Amino acid sequence: MPDYGLDLEFGIFPSPDATRHREVLELAQLADVLGLEHVSIQDHPYQAAHLDTWTLLSLIGSRTNQVRLSTNVANLPLRPPVVLAKAAATLDVLTGGRVELGLGAGAFWDGIVAAGGRRLTPGESVDALAEAITVMRGFWAGEPGRFEGRHYSSRGLRPGPRPVHHIPVWLGAYKPRMIRLTARVADAWVPSMGYADPPALPDLNARLDDAAVAAGRAPQDIRRIYNVFGRFGASSDLLRGTPKDWAEQLTDLAVGIGMSTFIVGAEDPGFVRRFAEEVVPLTRELVAAEREGDTEERTPAEDMTRHVPKDLSDGAPASISTGSVRRFTPQQLAIPAHLVEVHDHLRAELEQVRDIVRQVREGHASVGTARSAISTMTMRQNNWTLGAYCESYCRIVTGHHTNEDLGMFPHLLRSDPTLRPVLTRLHDEHEVIAQLLDGLDRALVALVAEPGHESSGQRPLDALSDALDDLSDSLLAHLTYEEEALHDPLAVHGFG
Repeated sequence: MPDYGLDLEFGIFPSPDATRHREVLELAQLADVLGLEHVSIQDHPYQAAHLDTWTLLSLIGSRTNQVRLSTNVANLPLRPPVVLAKAAATLDVLTGGRVELGLGAGAFWDGIVAAGGRRLTPGESVDALAEAITVMRGFWAGEPGRFEGRHYSSRGLRPGPRPVHHIPVWLGAYKPRMIRLTARVADAWVPSMGYADPPALPDLNARLDDAAVAAGRAPQDIRRIYNVFGRFGASSDLLRGTPKDWAEQLTDLAVGIGMSTFIVGAEDPGFVRRFAEEVVPLTRELVAAEREGDTEERTPAEDMTRHVPKDLSDGAPASISTGSVRRFTPQQLAIPAHLVEVHDHLRAELEQVRDIVRQVREGHASVGTARSAISTMTMRQNNWTLGAYCESYCRIVTGHHTNEDLGMFPHLLRSDPTLRPVLTRLHDEHEVIAQLLDGLDRALVALVAEPGHESSGQRPLDALSDALDDLSDSLLAHLTYEEEALHDPLAVHGFG
């Protein structure tokens, strides 16, 4: 089967488990920091254990900077196309053009009907999907609504806002009519392991190619996205072996069948980190070598060292530009990974503070109850109080930033003077965060010492929440920027 020559893309497919919402957000942030292209979320509104997909994607969008956000796939029978188009366009505007839309014709019809949707026949569901795509693309183009279909209508609609980029539409398709619809109108085809395992892909791909040609399109106009699932181990089975095994198997799927985007089911940050840092770069290299005809045998050690540019492998200094594409050894990658680990600890501890304050605000816990809850946390001390806990957390953040300002930053600047603008920004952000920490301390004093006192028209609890929000917004944005901006410099020069 053909290799369509498209750039490879990778992403994660975490379960929107409501009991693990913090972990899901952290996985999305980790994917963003590690340079993966996609975070994709399934959509089953009738599933009691799942978070709402669009609400979750919106929060992920607010906590990430580069990763693209997609439904995989949106449950069209429970999401009217005009409302879905507006939601996608809105999130696209808010995230600077990072939305892609996976759509499905519908499944699990008992659940759909129980949630208020209509039960459709297979033929009706495909027709409804085709109409919905017409309605949504007209909406995104800003065209006055004049569509009248059997299932959906936009007549008289005044659409808006328009998205800031062309929103790619993915279709999950297996049956002939859906394959033909995908060939006519979709930007991407997204099958999943379990529904279409690798042996089934060549035939489905060939049908999609033939249908695309019949519709007047080139097969390479349709990106092939594959939802995959596996684990690392010692098995020779598909996606059950070492990272090198994974890379070789994904390479076969890319150059042998034409799949160019791999979205991996993931629930564990260690798995995501290993996938991004070991599987992804090696897969990119193997595919590039196949495309260039470089198929010579290499040892695992040679495979890894081929990721290191010559100016790095021979020890010479290298100029680093933020966002540049570099490949490093696992030893080099361990250095920026340690910075992320430190930051992840800060994020987790901050989330604990937020949760405690939230409980107090909502009346679910008194300050005394919060003290009792905090006493079970890792960072605890004698005579624990809400104020003492936050005070301890603030000291950790301040200490981390002081170490960077006095040690790591000067070392990086000496190693690469072109980093001065980045390091200056980071230092300035440290000053801002220090001021916000002082503001949080003052709000804590007012809450713990005088919980009922009114000051300048604002209750101490409100002042505490505002101070915590200000700190959270600034600190989380700062940590993400620092991880992205210093990833390559730290891999090259270390902490000093």
